[in-house]
Amino acid sequence: MSRIGKKPVELPAGVSASVSGQTIEVKGPKATQNFTATDDVTITVDGNLVSVAPRGSSKRALQQWGMSRTMVANMVQGVTSGFKKELEITGVGYRAAIQGNVLKLSLGYSHEVNFDVPAGVTVTCPKQTEITIEGDDSQLVGQVAANIRDWRRPEPYKGKGIRYKGEFIFRKEGKKK
Repeated sequence: MSRIGKKPVELPAGVSASVSGQTIEVKGPKATQNFTATDDVTITVDGNLVSVAPRGSSKRALQQWGMSRTMVANMVQGVTSGFKKELEITGVGYRAAIQGNVLKLSLGYSHEVNFDVPAGVTVTCPKQTEITIEGDDSQLVGQVAANIRDWRRPEPYKGKGIRYKGEFIFRKEGKKK
């Protein structure tokens, strides 16, 4: 039994949801999003509550139940307040700058890394060593942050690289003579 799936998603003021078949569309002040659920679950809208129920007791139906409810909850949060990921850059000479729709990263390579920002997310650099990614789609914001981080992951000896804000990097001791 899914503990997450049992809870209905509450729609705040200014947010509306409509279901047609297996597709739910959520409209809010920031954006409009839709999600198509599998045939293993049933999505119903009752006033300001959206509930998801499984169609049967198969393992797949129970898996889709919790996942579909979480997708609906993420859509509601995305159209109201949005999602935000913050990255920190650590290292001598490592920096980031945004120019138009391109994030320019200096990460110790012989060349500058140009990262094209996809539509649907906003990337800002409040400082040279900080990157903020914002958007209304949780998956897209997280994927963009992971793609930027992959250019130079934090290493365990000096801690240089791109890390999520507040991420702990386990530090190792260097060689001994």
